[in-house]
Amino acid sequence: MPKKQSYIKKTDLKGQKPWLKKVNASEYKVETVVPNKTILIVCEGQTEELYFKSFLVSTLTVKLFSLGQSKLQLVENTERIQQIEQCDEVWCVFDLDIKLDVANCIPDFDNSIAKANELGYNVAYSNDAFELWFYLHYQYTDNENHRTFYYEQLSKFWGINYEKVGKKWKFCTENYKRLQDDPRADQKEAINRAEKLFLAKQELQYHKQNPVTLVYELVKVLNENLKK
Repeated sequence: MPKKQSYIKKTDLKGQKPWLKKVNASEYKVETVVPNKTILIVCEGQTEELYFKSFLVSTLTVKLFSLGQSKLQLVENTERIQQIEQCDEVWCVFDLDIKLDVANCIPDFDNSIAKANELGYNVAYSNDAFELWFYLHYQYTDNENHRTFYYEQLSKFWGINYEKVGKKWKFCTENYKRLQDDPRADQKEAINRAEKLFLAKQELQYHKQNPVTLVYELVKVLNENLKK
């Protein structure tokens, strides 16, 4: 079984640095193979973290953090984590999650992506929701959907109430396998569909790229390093 470890310095724990309070760190690797690259993935929530943790890579070391913070805070704290962690590549993962306070969430989304790009980070952003990536395993859409649409569709595909159980830890640990085992779901098609959406909307402002998910780019990196 892959090992789960903490990557927080003892000195930071003693100082109770605020940015560490919501961090859940984990690392996984196959010890029989010498990894040729280390990537840092910092996610907005546990849905994303547990999904990416399910990729059993062998030629890559993946350091995963879930912060549960605003997007700009996530990028800023990624910078702090990077100062502690040794890595070759950095990925930030978050979505727009449009809310009633549109005046705040739109600039936060756009500015966070721009800031991450300035720092040389890769950003696997989704507009409007990470669940768009799951949906694309089943069907293509270019409609400007809100996350509630994907919740409803996943509820039908999986025979559950996604809004009630979809964010629970146990359920999230099974999303990767759930998609892999479902004959109706196709990851290769999801990648093709996601790339098609991005190519059609990449010239628009980030918050106007709906629907778009760049999760497919990170998935391709992980797939290239899967255990044979």
